[in-house]
Amino acid sequence: MSRIYVVYSELILMRYEEKERIEVARVEKEVSVNAPIEKVFSYISEPSNLPEFWPSVMEIKDVESLPNSGYSGKWVYKMGGMSFQGTAEYTEIFPNQWLVIKTRGGVSSTITWTFRSRENITKVTLTIEYKVPIPLLGKLAESIIVKMNDQEGDLVMANLRARFMMANQ
Repeated sequence: MSRIYVVYSELILMRYEEKERIEVARVEKEVSVNAPIEKVFSYISEPSNLPEFWPSVMEIKDVESLPNSGYSGKWVYKMGGMSFQGTAEYTEIFPNQWLVIKTRGGVSSTITWTFRSRENITKVTLTIEYKVPIPLLGKLAESIIVKMNDQEGDLVMANLRARFMMANQ
C-alpha cells in the first residue's frame, strides 16, 4: 500500500508516493501592454499565436472550436530539455476579462490569463499551476525545474509586451 504525505509550502505542494513524486508548482507573472484590452485578449486567446510569444510551446495542432467560444487541441512543449505532448482545452472564457486553459498529457496544468484595462493600457496576468512527475532525484532537480519555468514566465510576458510594441510602431 502506498503512503501519501502532503507537505504545504508557499511555492510547492508535493505528494510523496513510494516511487514517484508529483510536484505542483505555481508561476505568476504580470505585464502592462500598450494596447486596447480587446486586441490583447483576442491575440492571446487564439491558440495558433501561442508559439509566437511562448518559446517552449513548440507546436499547436488539431485545433477545434468549442461551444463555449474556446478551443481544444494538441500541443508539444519543451521543458528541462525534454519534449512533452498533450491536449489542451479552453474551459472558461470571459471575453476581455479572463480565460482558463487546462492541459493534460506529459504535463498537466491550469493556465489562467486575466486582463484589466485602463485607457489603452492592458495589464495581463499569467498564472500557471503545473504538475510534473519526477523520479526522486532530490531537491536540486526540483529547484532547477521550478526556476526554469519561472524564467520562462518572464520571457513569455516580455515577448508579449514586445509584440504589441512592434504592432504600435
